[in-house]
Amino acid sequence: MDLVARVTGFLEERLFVEGSEVRKGDLLFRLERGPFEADVMQKTGAVGQANADLETANNQLARAKSLLSGPAGQRATYEDTQTAQLGRAAALVQAQAALRASQINLDYTEIHAPISGKIGIATFTIGNVVSPGAGSLATIVSQDPMYVVFPIAVRAELALRERYASRGGLSAVQVRVRHQDGRIHPASGKIDFVAPTVSANTDTILLRASVPNPSRGDAMPGEVTQRDLIDGEFVTVLVEGIAPVQVLAIPRAAVLSDQQGSYVYVVGEDNKASIRRITLGQSSPEVAAVIAGLTEGETVVVEGLQRVRPGQP
Repeated sequence: MDLVARVTGFLEERLFVEGSEVRKGDLLFRLERGPFEADVMQKTGAVGQANADLETANNQLARAKSLLSGPAGQRATYEDTQTAQLGRAAALVQAQAALRASQINLDYTEIHAPISGKIGIATFTIGNVVSPGAGSLATIVSQDPMYVVFPIAVRAELALRERYASRGGLSAVQVRVRHQDGRIHPASGKIDFVAPTVSANTDTILLRASVPNPSRGDAMPGEVTQRDLIDGEFVTVLVEGIAPVQVLAIPRAAVLSDQQGSYVYVVGEDNKASIRRITLGQSSPEVAAVIAGLTEGETVVVEGLQRVRPGQP
């Protein structure tokens, strides 16, 4: 979120440490207040004068009303006095509105944090003139939780909804984040937004997950703190069910493939190898998940595959 000046004035104070954590409501910048305080005083005087004028008009209207039982000419005098009184009342409202606007401008000389988060570098130094059109004074990035946005295939999104329909749909899915160095973020997140449209070019749908991003150590306001996730970082997203699906797993090195698909060498009771076609599920570089083709307890060849021949011991 960008911080922008709402009024034009000289920048007098910067009250934060660049790169530190700030809380919502913290005072961050203060502009020169003198001209705005003088304007408030002037408008306060104008309100007082308008009040006095209205009081005079009220008294004149009361006297004119008491004379209505006299000559006919008193009716015209009363109506003129009533019109003047309404004009004085309107002038008071205008003066009060002008005072309110001046008070708002005076309040704008103090710039507070609209959200909690980490604040970046101040783009203006003390003594510069800032204005609404001068650009951002600094940027605050919300830190906890952090939003992770990612696309998935529409077919995968529908499968997740169907699988966990009885448990709340996508609310029963957890999101894990893997950094570029392979580390897994310790906290898991929840999907809190699904885009209303599908990307026609890729047949994917955009999802957003809210992931906790606590500080490393005690996060004290005004101090530079470190968190695991950084705004704008590219990460790998793992979408998992809260109740994992149990499948057989074998070392990835045991899996071979040809034009017909994936297969392994299985060693039978006669200590001879045979080819077994398998169907793989979601796998990793180290472990292959086998959906079909193997049963628990069977022995597969992991090393020395180049020397294995079907039917040989």
